[in-house]
Amino acid sequence: MELESKMEPETSDESETTVRSATKADIDLLGMYGAELVSIHHGWDARRFIAGGPRTPTAYSSHLRGQLDKPDVLVLVAEIHGKVVGYAYAGLEGSDYMALRGPAGAIYDIFVEESHRRRGAGRALLAAVVGELRERGATQIVLSTAHRNDDGQRLFASMGFEPTMVEMTLQL
Repeated sequence: MELESKMEPETSDESETTVRSATKADIDLLGMYGAELVSIHHGWDARRFIAGGPRTPTAYSSHLRGQLDKPDVLVLVAEIHGKVVGYAYAGLEGSDYMALRGPAGAIYDIFVEESHRRRGAGRALLAAVVGELRERGATQIVLSTAHRNDDGQRLFASMGFEPTMVEMTLQL
């Protein structure tokens, strides 16, 4: 699958974002990005989100490597001038009675390097994931976002996502 999404930059120095399917050559970098995502979440709420460790990049890379060839999974990367600056990981899921929903596309991760945020890469990734999930038959797409992820929530809302659930945690 070759996906192309060119976005106008949100700030001045990013002129082009290309979104494509991830390859095995991308996986080690995506493992590092996944570990950074774990760290960001842990920083927001250390009681709710697991802490990363020295094995997190390797474990995350291994997980994504196993997802690449699955027909109902998407692993996409955003490139700017040929450099991978972010990724998205999503899939098609069947009915989930615990979540009280029917079949849906699910976005598990979306991440952009800090130095490239607010420049269109996240929006390009999200648009590409939504488009590909729609093309594969999804009629609904769900995602979860950390309560403190204000920037992500603004992006998701700007692309038409609406809040539907609130997770609440009790620490014992």
